[in-house]
Amino acid sequence: MARMKFICDAERCIECNGCVTACKNEHEVPWGVNRRRVVTLNDGVPGEKSISVACMHCSDAPCMAVCPVNCFYRTDEGVVLHDKDVCIGCGYCSYACPFGAPQFPSQGTFGVRGKMDKCTFCAGGPEANGSQAEFEKYGRNRLAEGKLPACAEMCSTKALLAGDGDVVADIFRNRVVQRGKGAEVWGWGTAYGTQQGGQPPAGGKS
Repeated sequence: MARMKFICDAERCIECNGCVTACKNEHEVPWGVNRRRVVTLNDGVPGEKSISVACMHCSDAPCMAVCPVNCFYRTDEGVVLHDKDVCIGCGYCSYACPFGAPQFPSQGTFGVRGKMDKCTFCAGGPEANGSQAEFEKYGRNRLAEGKLPACAEMCSTKALLAGDGDVVADIFRNRVVQRGKGAEVWGWGTAYGTQQGGQPPAGGKS
């Protein structure tokens, strides 16, 4: 059976936040909660990189290890979900997660901020697939409809990939092999062509 995974190609992400908007719109995520966000390193300087971050549905998920009430569980597809009816909102998972995926749905004094919320890989929750209760608590169950997560489908540059981990890894591997490394990635060779030896033409013109 397929093991679902996310991969974000930092060489393609343009920080448009389309994935963030698609997620909020698809699941009617409450104000103040972003199940997905875009992080930019070295913003505004040469070599800046952006990457779309959410729950990575880890094979050895730290959120599952620290939850005192065992509200987290893993589906047959490898998607890490949680049961909001069991969650007590202690916040341990938010401290354990290296991606900052679990979040409180509201601000306020610790202990009164509600149940935790996080990315579901558009796989819903423990309620019946497609039910109103499932949508209200976890959002739309696109996987049950045979669809991939909305964030990946809406990515205009296909930087964000989602699906069978083996297939996603093959796509990313082929990209890396074809585009090379260093200045070859999106540099002179792509924009202007290269002279023999791979050096850019003198004066920046071909």
